Amino acid sequence: MAIRDLVSSLFLVGFQGTDVSPQLANWLETYRPAGFIVFSRNLENPDQIARLTASLQTYADEHPFLIAIDQEGGRVSRLPPSFTIFPSAASLGACQDPDLAYEAAATTAKELLAVGINMNMAPVLDVNTNPANPIIGDRAFGHHPDLVKAMGVATMTGLQDHGVIACGKHFPGHGETTADSHVELPTVTTSRARLDSVELSPFRDAIDRGIAALMTAHVRYMALDAERPATLSPSIVTGLLRETLGFTGVIVTDDLEMQGVLDCLLIEEASVLALNAGCDMLVICHDPARQSRAIEAVVRAVEEGRLSIDRIMASHARITALKQRFHLSRSAPPEGITQIVGSSAHRALCEKIRHLSASLIAQETTDARHETR
Repeated sequence: MAIRDLVSSLFLVGFQGTDVSPQLANWLETYRPAGFIVFSRNLENPDQIARLTASLQTYADEHPFLIAIDQEGGRVSRLPPSFTIFPSAASLGACQDPDLAYEAAATTAKELLAVGINMNMAPVLDVNTNPANPIIGDRAFGHHPDLVKAMGVATMTGLQDHGVIACGKHFPGHGETTADSHVELPTVTTSRARLDSVELSPFRDAIDRGIAALMTAHVRYMALDAERPATLSPSIVTGLLRETLGFTGVIVTDDLEMQGVLDCLLIEEASVLALNAGCDMLVICHDPARQSRAIEAVVRAVEEGRLSIDRIMASHARITALKQRFHLSRSAPPEGITQIVGSSAHRALCEKIRHLSASLIAQETTDARHETR
């Protein structure tokens, strides 16, 4: 395999539009990414999404593309309203019922696969320890690691048991930050002992239970690496995640276009550093020019000896193994999509969770008021 093909196979890219535009088709004449990540801008209705994913897969070579989405539920939901949109992780967490979390994830997986989406950037495994956190909040299952562990593993299992790759995030934990890594680089100053007992606990459980992929955080952890954010840190990605925690799956970056990275580095340099740190798959969600520049920068780094070909080959092998593990298909989704997406049974489950979580949250609020009297 040519170096450029090998390198581009480590990238997960976003694009504009609701079909394969001539511009995207031209880009795919040069590059073959690991796959694509889709957003609300790409998604109109179930039939259109199924046509889009099937069209994307016609450009795949030996292995089908990963087609990923951020479908956490709540405020991070990319699917149109014809799908079953579950409430936030915090609402699920309020139910304190892993069986419900499993059912919700299984339902989401069935609807995603029905339209050709095979990877979900979920569950959020962050522990929401900081009420002032501007980015996590209700995206987390709760503020206690035991609850996050139970609900996170149930969600991961519900997705993966039904054929959708789960990608837990944001390693090693985004819940204590006071800044949003989309707009700046946050710094966490908690101790290593606290990180071990709280932030890392849900990730450790998910690894032990076979989670397929984990996403790194664009956050600096002073107790782990005082200079580099996790995504770019060999001591965090390779030392902690690979060697200490024993994770053998695919390590995915958060979007490298976020300001938590771009405030410090050009995307070309960040891509090389992320791979050198031990990340396997680089996510660039928006700009095709940046995607091309990043790929070419990695190619040059390999040719110049700044990035070893063995490092690239190891990541390529993990991504290939991930695709094989989940038996990805390039065939069109099955007929009968409308009988799956937004079905009455799926919506009934969603309403059950909404009603139960609202009732439990209201009761908890009432109890808290009585305690303060």
